[in-house]
Amino acid sequence: MAVESCVTQEEIKKELEKPIDHEKTCPLLLRVFTNNNGRHHRMDEFSRSNVPSSELQIYTWMDATLKELTSLVKEVYPEARKKGIHFNFAIVFMDLKRPGYRVKEIGSTMSGRKGTDDSMTLQSQKFQIGDYLDIAITPPNQAPPSGWMRPY
Repeated sequence: MAVESCVTQEEIKKELEKPIDHEKTCPLLLRVFTNNNGRHHRMDEFSRSNVPSSELQIYTWMDATLKELTSLVKEVYPEARKKGIHFNFAIVFMDLKRPGYRVKEIGSTMSGRKGTDDSMTLQSQKFQIGDYLDIAITPPNQAPPSGWMRPY
């Protein structure tokens, strides 16, 4: 007798949205690369043996929000604490279909202001352990307009 299992999209979504118990779940090592010129790193700066030099290593969980990650970056880089600094987040991942890395922009935050992407989590953007996070940091007088995404 064959038993067929059918998992619905709704069940998958519920599983992804379950709160993470930080007491029982080990944090992951998040490798974050920042770029202070308002642009993301080029994909050719990432390879198996080479990454950009601006690496931060953060232990966190998949339910970390972009606002929480912004706060952690600001702890390390005091110049990023100025009101109006723009943080544009992207996931950098190994492409399994073609050799090399790809980038997926996921959202942005602004220092000193609330935004629609503040509560976005790594998990909600399908971040996978082993991916990198690239953050383009832009000074307030050069910040891109709201909703702006750089084409690749």
